[in-house]
Amino acid sequence: MIVVTGATGTIGRALIEELGGAARAVVRRAEQGEELGCDYVVGDLERPTSIPLEPGDRLFLNSGLWPGFVRAHKAVIDHARAADVAQVVTVSVRGVSSASLLGFGMHGQVDAHLKASGVPWSILAPVGFMQNLAGDVDEEGRIFGSYGRGKVGYIDARDIAAVAAALLTRPVGADATYELTGPVAPTHDEVAAELTRAFGRPVRYVDLTVEEAAVHLEKRGMPAQAARDLAELMSQIGDGRWASATTTVADILGREPRSLREFLA
Repeated sequence: MIVVTGATGTIGRALIEELGGAARAVVRRAEQGEELGCDYVVGDLERPTSIPLEPGDRLFLNSGLWPGFVRAHKAVIDHARAADVAQVVTVSVRGVSSASLLGFGMHGQVDAHLKASGVPWSILAPVGFMQNLAGDVDEEGRIFGSYGRGKVGYIDARDIAAVAAALLTRPVGADATYELTGPVAPTHDEVAAELTRAFGRPVRYVDLTVEEAAVHLEKRGMPAQAARDLAELMSQIGDGRWASATTTVADILGREPRSLREFLA
């Protein structure tokens, strides 16, 4: 059985679809499971034993971030090990470590725990999602950030789900981290140009220094330290660490990942 946590999220829903509903979704409320149209159980990552796992099962472990993210994900990994599952596939972020800022560091801690767990593992390590880009545009058609001229190979979350489905349905391979990107890595000026084309109205990227970006984020309601950390994180992303596009999606799926233009269309 393929057990899917985070089944109502962007990747989770796409994964259920990729699997043709042949999965058991873990949801927090029964009505959510009814919407998915597949087998489901009501469970919670903060109660690991509520995740139904048996020997030989394959677990897709994913969720949004919250303060208890690291503790809960580590506990679920331990539960998976005790249940003797065949594989854990999880979603992280490209190039993170336990020392990374904000949620990146949370993912890094979970990754380290999974690698040391003894459970066969696959870590999906994408960059930013195309699905989030439109929400970054304000009412005046501006995207603010401190990325500089750095390139980012934004990826359609549905391609991440397709890779997960492939790994969960093929024979379990060697433990590996899969760095996932779109087919190219545009600058944020180029992203704005694609959004302009798609929306039919001007969109422009406004580059800020880390200090300016921190002030901007704080004015939008973010706590001061979190605003500073996020601004610094954007600057780190823009330093080139996400500038290369990988062939991983094509290697696994036998097709190119969706381009930003295809996604926006």
